Amino acid sequence: MSEIFEDAAWRKSSRSNGQGACVEVAFLSDGRIAMRESDEPGSVVFTSAMKWDAFLAGVRNNEFDRPSS
Repeated sequence: MSEIFEDAAWRKSSRSNGQGACVEVAFLSDGRIAMRESDEPGSVVFTSAMKWDAFLAGVRNNEFDRPSS
């Protein structure tokens, strides 16, 4: 599977706290999007561009905000 990531440019949010515990994303040449946690880079989740776009729309609409206590 390592050949899948040969051209991967992993990115993380500029809002990352700098302690290495953040989510990273890579846009692969085959059109899929790969996600991983920076402190566990061996565990990767793949999704499609369509699902990624739907997820981002939900983030922008505050659909994934943590519930207030």
